[in-house]
Amino acid sequence: MKLSDFDFELPEELIALRPAVPRDSARLLVVRGREGQLEDRSVRDLPELLNPGDILVANDTRVLRAALLGRRPARGEGGDVEIEVNLNSRLSPFEWSAFARPGKRLKEGDTIVFANGLMAIVIAKSAAEVRLGFNRAGDELDKAIDAAGNMPIPPYIASKRPADEQDSSDYQTLFARETGSVAAPTAGLHFTPDLLARLDASGIARTAVTLHVNAGTFLPVKVDDIADHKMHAEHAELSAEAARAITASRASGGRCIPVGTTALRTLESAAAAADPFGPYSAATSIFMTPGYKFRVADGLMTNFHLPKSTLFMLVSAMMGLDVMKRAYAHAVRERYRFFSYGDACLLLPNG
Repeated sequence: MKLSDFDFELPEELIALRPAVPRDSARLLVVRGREGQLEDRSVRDLPELLNPGDILVANDTRVLRAALLGRRPARGEGGDVEIEVNLNSRLSPFEWSAFARPGKRLKEGDTIVFANGLMAIVIAKSAAEVRLGFNRAGDELDKAIDAAGNMPIPPYIASKRPADEQDSSDYQTLFARETGSVAAPTAGLHFTPDLLARLDASGIARTAVTLHVNAGTFLPVKVDDIADHKMHAEHAELSAEAARAITASRASGGRCIPVGTTALRTLESAAAAADPFGPYSAATSIFMTPGYKFRVADGLMTNFHLPKSTLFMLVSAMMGLDVMKRAYAHAVRERYRFFSYGDACLLLPNG
């Protein structure tokens, strides 16, 4: 299939710069069946849209304040150089790959000094990224990064306004437990304690997986034939306990509904890796396009995605390209809010 097949018109003013308040007041477009029946609802309606015995699977990754501002101390007669660092992927307890600007002012062996005594050495450098070794490790490094950095809001929001303290809570889900992401699993942003309580009371089960989202989630597809696209890799984990809960729910007639594409990618990666379905801990670069056969996910709750993105390809794989283009055209007409802080879809391919 061609990249142009996944293009659609999106008015810029529909890109949400702040989330709905409260979170579960966001709108929810329900897309049902292979014919794509559309229904305009609210995230608050989720307990009545799901069935007792269904299981929701959220991503429990926690977003680090991974946008750092530092300085490279002067070399010789030159002055200090201000360096913007955006962390990308954790490589070891004390190392991260990162994007640095201006990268041309860095070389291997340079030190970058951040706030509160946090420092890093440039271990390696490529055209795209630098490999940084920090002076702290593990939980201590995570705490130092959170103290020194800002929330790494998506580029399509950062181009409109700077990150602020409100983003520290807005861009974190209430499922967040495992630190390691530099972008939020945004479908989870819609949940509130009240919504979770009503889901529990409705007999809808919940479990969690972990996928640490990196900046690759924002990379554009640059090839005309999508079969030639190389997907970025992210670390994903599914526990034995979560796998058993999902298997038991499906065996009893319940549906497995991932909360977000990151949770779905984790489940489908695990299902592809082993039969029977069980625990998983590995990097995944799974790429789902129309024609993909889903093994575990019976539906999906997700936000509205960018034109020509791998995520729009994923939802088209689940529901069909024609259905999703019609659903997105409806969302544009009805002024749904798009992307990370926007509204949501509930995709139910079997009705």
